Amino acid sequence: MADMTDTTQAHSYWFVGAVHGKAGDQTPRFVEQGIWENGYKDRHLELVRSIQPGDRIAIKSSYTRKHDLPFDNRGQSVSAMAIKAVGTVTENTGDGRIIKVDWSLLDAPREWYFFTYRGTIWRIVPGEWKSDALIAFAFQEADQDYDRFRNAPYWRERFGDEPEAKRRFLWTKFYEAIADGLLQHKDDRSKLISAIHDIASKVDGLSHLQDQFDDEKTAPLQDICPFTAMGIFNRGITDANRKAIAKALADFLGIKEPVPDTFEGIPVLNNQRSWFFGYAKSRKEDDIDSLWRIFDAGITFEGSDEAEARAEFVSAFDDATSRPGVAWNLTFGLYWARPWQFISLDTKSRQYLRDHLNVQIGKGGHNSRCSGSEYLELIDAMSGRFNEDTYPVHSFPELSLAAWQFEPPDPDEVTETEEEEDQVTGAGEAISPYSVQDILDEGCFFTREELERILQRMRVKKNVILQGPPGTGKTWLAKKLAFALMGKRDEGRLRAVQFHPNLSYEDFVRGWRPSADGKLDLVDGPFLQMIKSAKDRPDVKSVLVIEEINRGNPAQIFGEMLTLLEADKRTPSEALALCYGRDRVFIPSNLYVIGTMNIADRSLALVDLALRRRFAFIDLEPRLGSAWRSWVARRFGIEDSFLEDIERRITTLNESIAVDPNLGRQFRIGHSYVTPHDDARIDDPKRWFLEVVRTEIGPLLEEYWFDTSDKAHEARDRLGEGL
Repeated sequence: MADMTDTTQAHSYWFVGAVHGKAGDQTPRFVEQGIWENGYKDRHLELVRSIQPGDRIAIKSSYTRKHDLPFDNRGQSVSAMAIKAVGTVTENTGDGRIIKVDWSLLDAPREWYFFTYRGTIWRIVPGEWKSDALIAFAFQEADQDYDRFRNAPYWRERFGDEPEAKRRFLWTKFYEAIADGLLQHKDDRSKLISAIHDIASKVDGLSHLQDQFDDEKTAPLQDICPFTAMGIFNRGITDANRKAIAKALADFLGIKEPVPDTFEGIPVLNNQRSWFFGYAKSRKEDDIDSLWRIFDAGITFEGSDEAEARAEFVSAFDDATSRPGVAWNLTFGLYWARPWQFISLDTKSRQYLRDHLNVQIGKGGHNSRCSGSEYLELIDAMSGRFNEDTYPVHSFPELSLAAWQFEPPDPDEVTETEEEEDQVTGAGEAISPYSVQDILDEGCFFTREELERILQRMRVKKNVILQGPPGTGKTWLAKKLAFALMGKRDEGRLRAVQFHPNLSYEDFVRGWRPSADGKLDLVDGPFLQMIKSAKDRPDVKSVLVIEEINRGNPAQIFGEMLTLLEADKRTPSEALALCYGRDRVFIPSNLYVIGTMNIADRSLALVDLALRRRFAFIDLEPRLGSAWRSWVARRFGIEDSFLEDIERRITTLNESIAVDPNLGRQFRIGHSYVTPHDDARIDDPKRWFLEVVRTEIGPLLEEYWFDTSDKAHEARDRLGEGL
């Protein structure tokens, strides 16, 4: 193997494909010739030109796997990526086609799961845990921590450790199985339509399967598309009939998955418009075939990383949506077939995206709806947001359910054209009031007066930084303060980002990014996105939370925007031109910034004075005391005497840390380490505390006293002594 490179270096890491159309896998040729070649003459050229000598590169192949996995996938398909070869770029020819690489071919491909990419070229920047894990796996032969990925927000509903009784969206396996079964009838639908008519003769709710002809005569439907077939149990009929129809269709298709117990959050067809195609008297000969084509293309695309699969999906999508009767229905037909891959753009979901998540849907397709490429770009963008811990939803099923429960701010503003179908919706309270009292009730050990003072500084200064030792709840409190500032728990107006040494202005404000067609587009980063969102709703407060703000270079990351952060410069007259683009930008007064800063991090330089002038700094301290004991005892049933003992042990440790000349007060242990999470269940308090000491506090102490490990071990042992 070639020498491995530390992930902290400045070079980029690239994961590239090696399948060039009908020519097949080019990995052996690339390794033998010491090159990597872009298989396209008009795509990815600028991106390839940006690859630098010294960058690390790996040949990958992406797909999905369902069987023989090294963890329990619960019968679900898992995105996988095989690493075939790794190397170091030695020369870029500058033509956008060929780079020279010093390759090492792996004896056998190494398989990576969950965090994958199906495009031809994927640039990874270190600094975020998923990226760092992938870099270490590919270039340092590290193992993948399956458990951490399985339980991350984006994947935990399918693969996490929650018991089945607590897991949502179990219906997705049944729907995917139905889709797979239907695809087997793509080329001969005679048995399928016959079976559906047989079901209609036995179960109420399928009287709509009558076709109409030019002579005004009617007859049973003689052909059907896969979406309309799935729609026979996804209409506005009783749950009992839905289950009976679903069971009968599953029996015909040989599906063993159980029929779902509930259909909550699943978009359904309007009973008056339950077909995805028109009557015989008006439809074209290939209308139904076009729907089978996009159905097949969608399932193929879900399990393939080949550019041809994406291109075929876009072409089939645009063709299908140009047909009468399809409209937005196609998106939730795709969602039924592959609910973890495709987003439903039914009426409620579009409202939720627009009014709660502030997401715009492209209108470049037929009748000003989204095109196939815009639909996939939306999916890519949402998938990226799902990975953010603080985002309101973390998957397409969760988004659909949230939309089903969402009440738009002004229902009278919602309009639909006659061609657009609506879904059966439910009502629910999506945004609830939030106040200082809620912060206190949820486990904050500040006094009410202290919290009110912080909020007042936020209102005046617009920007604050919460700084303190590890475990003082900085990020937790930042998000709670954001909601209290808004006066409601509006997660669509809160966004969290994390600074790290490799973050740049181009990542945070605006920069060039590769597009789906291989070109470079000028893309707004999260800061500019929040600015535009706040301007769109000037009557509503928005908050950007920046975690570990001093781990990056704030002056470089903010660029000219650092000047505009000042409270007295938040007007149009102070607008500045950005480095990229010709527009002038100002930060609106309803956008607030909360940063967090761990003052015990040895790797950090002093905070730039320009940043200090623009932020109010709030010191957080370890908050062990009566408020902490009372809250933990009430929530988790732990005896007060035991909590007093924990407090005494942690306080004693903190006193020794504070007087250590190599450490100091900023290295004390915060209360978060010994405050259980809301959903924790503690049957044995002593065992819980000892595990916290062993797995959380102990490793931190070893970092503190890295050159005197005996001192760290003694301090750790004293915490658990006598328990």
